[in-house]
Amino acid sequence: MSGEGEAGRAGRPWRALILPSFLALPVLALLLGLGAWQVQRLHWKNGVLAALAAAQALPPSEAGPDPVPFAPITATGRFRPGAEGFLGLEVRGSALGGTLVAVLDRAGAPPLLVLRGWAPFEGGRVERPEGPVILSGYARPADRRNPFAPADDPAARRFYQFDPARIAAALGAPDAPPYALAVVLPGRAVPGGFGAAPAPARAALPDPATGIPAPNNPHLGYALTWFGLALGWVAIFLLWCRRRLREPA
Repeated sequence: MSGEGEAGRAGRPWRALILPSFLALPVLALLLGLGAWQVQRLHWKNGVLAALAAAQALPPSEAGPDPVPFAPITATGRFRPGAEGFLGLEVRGSALGGTLVAVLDRAGAPPLLVLRGWAPFEGGRVERPEGPVILSGYARPADRRNPFAPADDPAARRFYQFDPARIAAALGAPDAPPYALAVVLPGRAVPGGFGAAPAPARAALPDPATGIPAPNNPHLGYALTWFGLALGWVAIFLLWCRRRLREPA
C-alpha cells in the first residue's frame, strides 16, 4: 500500500503546489491592490493639479463671498488690532512658530481672514500696519478634517487645521466668509510645493508665501513600484514551483 501511495504522489507532483499557491495568492493580491490604489491616487492628483492650474490662470479679483478655491484675489482694509492667531506648527532655525492669521476689516464688506505668513510664536519683529493695506494672494479654502491632527486651542488662538468658521469665531469675526486670503509676496511669486525655491530673506515678519501651493505627484512611481514587486513575486514563485517539480518524489 505504501508503494502505491508513493507512486500516486509521484504521478501528481502538482499537488505539492496547492498549499503554497494559496499562501502566495494573498500576497500577490495585496501588491496588485496597492498598485491599483496608487493609480487611483494618480488620477485624483492629476485632477487636483488641473484644478489648481485653472484657478491660477484666472485674473485677480476682489475677495468676494465665495471665490474659486486658490484663485488670485485682492483685498483692501485695515488689520484689526489684537485679532490674531496661529495656524499650524513650523520650526525655522531655533524659532518655533506658525502661519499668522489676522482679521482684515473692510469698508462695506464683511471682515476677511488673512494668512499673513510664518511668524514665531514669541519674539521677532512682526510688522503690524496700522493704516490701510492692499493685499494680494489666493483664496485658501478650508482643510478637510483630519481626525489625527492635534486638537485646536481656541482660547490660546492656536489652530492646527484650517477651519475658517472656527478660527473666525475665536478671533471675534464670526461673519467672515468661509475662506482666507493667503498673502503672496508681490513680485517674487515662484511655484510652491516640493522643490520650490526657499523664501527670500526679509528683515521683518511675517514671511508670506512665495506662490500658490503645487503638490508633488509621485503616484505613478509608487504604482510602478507596487506592480514591479507583484511581477517579481510571480517570477520568484514560478521559479520555486519549477524547482519543486524537478525534485524527486
